[in-house]
Parts: sequence; C-alpha cells; structure tokens
Amino acid sequence: MTLGIGGSTAEQALARLSDMTHGAEPIGLSEYQARIARAQSRLRELDIAAVFLAAGSDLEYFTGVRWSPSERLVGALLPADGELEYLAPAFEEGTVRDFQVVAGEILTWQEHECPFRLLVTRLRQRIPQTGRTRIGLSSTLPFFMAEGIRQAGSDYRFIDAAPVTAPLRQRKSPAELALMQRAKDMTLVVQQAAASILREGIRTDEVVEFIHQAHRRVSGGGSVFCIVLFGAASAFPHGVKHPQTLKKGDMVLIDTGCRLHSYLSDITRSYVFGEPNERQRAIWTMEKAAQQAAFDAAKLGEPCEAVDAAARRSLAANGLGPDYQLPGLPHRTGHGIGLDIHEGPYLVRGDRTPLDVGMCFSNEPMICVPGEFGVRLEDHFYMSETGPRWFTAPSHSLDDPFGLG
Repeated sequence: MTLGIGGSTAEQALARLSDMTHGAEPIGLSEYQARIARAQSRLRELDIAAVFLAAGSDLEYFTGVRWSPSERLVGALLPADGELEYLAPAFEEGTVRDFQVVAGEILTWQEHECPFRLLVTRLRQRIPQTGRTRIGLSSTLPFFMAEGIRQAGSDYRFIDAAPVTAPLRQRKSPAELALMQRAKDMTLVVQQAAASILREGIRTDEVVEFIHQAHRRVSGGGSVFCIVLFGAASAFPHGVKHPQTLKKGDMVLIDTGCRLHSYLSDITRSYVFGEPNERQRAIWTMEKAAQQAAFDAAKLGEPCEAVDAAARRSLAANGLGPDYQLPGLPHRTGHGIGLDIHEGPYLVRGDRTPLDVGMCFSNEPMICVPGEFGVRLEDHFYMSETGPRWFTAPSHSLDDPFGLG
C-alpha cells in the first residue's frame, strides 16, 4: 500500500486536526488605502476619470467589502481624484456600512428606482463630461448592468477597468502571500488526512464530506470546492456527475481548497490505492517531470506562456500530446490565484504577461489518459525577487506522495 494511504477512520483523522488560523491577520486598513492610492495614480496615468468597482473580488480588493454579486447593482465609485463612494440598495445600506473597512458615503436607490441613472448622475456631479471622458467598469460586471450604465451615460465612454485593476491585483503583497501560504498549508494537511481514511468500498461523496469537515477543523470554514475522483473518472479534469466506489488499483485524484480571510488555496494530489501498475507509475513520473519543467521555466521577465510551453515540451518528449491531444494535457498549465480561485494572468499559450514579483500561479499540467485514468499534481508558486518559490512542496513520489518516509 502507498505510504500514508488508508489506516485511519474519519473520526480518528478529524481528531488529529486542529485550528490553524492563529496569528493569521486579515488585510488591514492601511493596505486598502495604499491600493486605492495606487489605483488612483494609475487612473491619472491612463487618463481614465474613474472606475466602478463591482460587487465581487474587485470591490473587496480595493475596499474590504465582501459582497456577492447579484441582480442588484452594488459597488464603489473610485475617481482619479477624491474620495471613494459606495452604491447600494437603500435596504442594504446598514449591511454595507457594517462590512466597510474603507469609510465612504453610501449612495442608495429604492427598489423602483434605476441604479444605473443614480451612478451616472453622481458621475456628472463629480466628473466633467465630454465625449472622450473615459470611465472604467469592472470586467466581471454583468452585461445587462454594463449596458444599463452605458445607456444612462451615453455622453461618457465606458471601458474595461482591467488596465487599472489587473496589474495591481496580479502582484500580491507580503500580507497577501502570508494568507495564501497559510491557506495552502491548511489544505495540504487536509489532503494528507483525506488520504489516510481511504478504504476499499468508500465512495467519492463520503470523501468530499470528510474534506469539508476537515477544512472546517483547520480553517473555520469548509471547502470552497472539492473534486474527488477514482479510477477511469480521474481522466476527466473536473469530474463526472456520478459518485464512484474505490477499488484496489484505482488512481485517486483529489482537488480541493479553502479560504482564509478571503484568500484561497487549491491543491491536487494523485496516487494509487493499492499497488501501482507500470502504466500508472510511468504516467505519474511524466506528470511530476512536467510540473518541475514548468516551475524551472518561470523566470522573471519571461512571458507566462513560456511556462506552459515548457510543460508541453516535457510531455511531448515522453510521447504525450502534442498540444492538447490526448493522452496528454488538455488545458492550460496553470492559473493565477488570490481572491478568485482562477484569475489572471494565466500560464497558457498567448498570455505574454511578463512574470513579475508577487505573481502567484497554480502549476498543474494534468495528464489525461481517456478510459484509464488521469494524473494531476497541483501546487502553487509565487514569483519572488530571485525567481519562483513553491507555497507547498510538490508530491514526493508515487509510493510516498506526502513525504512521510
């Protein structure tokens, strides 16, 4: 049996887990203020009069207000000069105020009123309008909201706010890196605990529930997401609709993560329940080599796509692919991560964003072998001043995936 796989009950494994949040501090007011100052400097540099930060991760990144997007317009108006203001339904004013970290006036609208007109009216009060005056809107703003704002303010030019927001969000601060490091430490512990409860006959949905409870033990919250796959189902990157039952010789793939003060983890482990066969051992070894090749290619100043290219060269050298052909890697090598589980830039052909200090990525060049199994080893790294650094140590070996020996 693979080292660390099986041998514990769920109760025993949960009892060994404890709260890992001690000392982890949320982002403070001074950092939010610094983010706003940098955004305003960039607005002036790009000659953009203001941005509307929509509910979701943009709003949270710049203001600390964590608000799930819905059909009601909620967000913040950030001008190139002057104070931030919030916009929300009148009945939500007290809740928005309670979530505020950065203080600001809250503009409200009643249910029968048009929030798009309210936003544009405030723009006209604060920002002189011409046909060339540009206003940025969060990239994630739903189309009907963006179009409603555009129609209400046809005398402005509305553009994607990404040139302002993305460069700031992509480069994580030391405080952000610390939260991400702790969240990933938590999930790696949970991954090890999940491996320990595997037994012949256990169902994937039982493991999913265990992982949710384990994340609650270590982080105070459950899993943000969880994929558990056995056998042939592990060849589907994001799973299948039906649960599977574990058998000897099955490849196991577990991909899960948690949230700590809004920052996310995302780690995948693949190993065999029982004795690996030669085919499984060979593919697992190719996967580990591709992951290492991607890491080695992550050099400051190089384009993100170079990392993806390195992983694919490694796989092709072992007879897999090429490109997205199977058996091989059917998706990008990695994604950015922070407040969103998937955010830019991406480790994929065509993304020429230069790798820079503070950028964080998954490294997961999964190998899919249709009808047999899949192997994904996913760890994350960040770009330091001296190059890439792992948040979590990659899987040690197929026989000892957690390095217990």
